Amino acid sequence: MDGVRSDVKVVESPRRVRISDAFLRLFALAFTLVAAVVVGVSKETEIVPITITPSLPTLHLQFTAKWQYMSAFVYFLVSNAIACSYAAASLVYSLAVSSSFNQDAVVLVLSILDLVIMALLFSANGAAAAIGVIGRDGNSHVQWRKVCDMFGGFCHHFTAALVLSLIGSSAFLLLVAFAVLGLHKKPK
Repeated sequence: MDGVRSDVKVVESPRRVRISDAFLRLFALAFTLVAAVVVGVSKETEIVPITITPSLPTLHLQFTAKWQYMSAFVYFLVSNAIACSYAAASLVYSLAVSSSFNQDAVVLVLSILDLVIMALLFSANGAAAAIGVIGRDGNSHVQWRKVCDMFGGFCHHFTAALVLSLIGSSAFLLLVAFAVLGLHKKPK
């Protein structure tokens, strides 16, 4: 083999990067979609006994817990719907983009939008988790009572949706991290 020269260069396959990108976008799409659907269909109605004074009879009133009643839950649902829509659009776009486009520009735009969606999701998750903690524990300083004791099913559904949304948010976080690592490894 002496005297044999090869001008073959080993280049990292962009296909491998695209497959992981597509998988993470599909992952984010699925988890944010399921989180939005779980919250959207979550509703529970209970009859709650209320005693005003011991001398009066107990009142039995019907109350309903819905996601529409708390602005943080509305923000959570809308944020997950936006993230799901974006994940679907970016998945189609990233798979359909041809090599004739400037790949660097496409990656930069998608990375910036991934970052925006990730921030939106994490802020919605934080807002919803804060209200969830108040619903679970109450707040004795302002006389807010626990509601998860009465609306256990609603609270469990919302907790599941919060976990699903956090997993979807983490998928966007990984997309951003991989994009930053890709920019860091680019030759100059």
